[in-house]
Amino acid sequence: MSTDNAIEIQQLQFSWPGAARPLLNIPQLHLASGSSLFIAGPSGCGKSTLLNLVAGVQSGYQGSIQVCGQSLAALRPRQRDQLRADRIGVIFQQFNLLPWLSPRENVVLGCRFSPQRQQRVQARSGSLEAEATRLLAELGLERVADSRQTTASLSIGQQQRVAAARALIGSPPLIIADEPTSALDANHRDRFIDLLLEECRANGSALLFVSHDAALAQHFDGSLHLGDPDHPATGAASC
Repeated sequence: MSTDNAIEIQQLQFSWPGAARPLLNIPQLHLASGSSLFIAGPSGCGKSTLLNLVAGVQSGYQGSIQVCGQSLAALRPRQRDQLRADRIGVIFQQFNLLPWLSPRENVVLGCRFSPQRQQRVQARSGSLEAEATRLLAELGLERVADSRQTTASLSIGQQQRVAAARALIGSPPLIIADEPTSALDANHRDRFIDLLLEECRANGSALLFVSHDAALAQHFDGSLHLGDPDHPATGAASC
């Protein structure tokens, strides 16, 4: 795999047990460092499954997936976990925030298991707390960042932005975003995407972004449309 690629996929097929046809059939997908790729398609077409495969949390595929220079198939589960902690920031569709912690405390969790990300934060802002505060402010959440405000009391849209800050902290080389704008209105959605892309470009991070809203593709360097859930999701992309 080229060191300039954050993701390199070759001849990927994935099927759920007992399925008559594969859910995913992707001959190739290359995502260069610092580039952004938009993936669209209807519900059930395999968008979230593709993200889970790239993140190393879903197995049972055929073909090759390499992330940040590492072949996922060659890594043991613990090594995949460490790769994800060090080099991948994930914005989950369900956020996966700890509701009893403050927004700032949730954000710094993105670095607690990765000395690499902590070192990058120290070089940029001096401390985890300072970098979390900067990111929350960029996302319009400076008024709710302090420790007296629990994440459970935030709106869904605010929680979504906290999840984005947690993924971005520590400048991971790859950001994976699963429907991160689903709870935002049009104005907040466009501002969120602009900020996400700005952070990724500033850090040299690649962005793999999934949404059912194909109109968002214009913001990204490349796009891939996955097919109808009743047919294999076949495609190729390079950017």
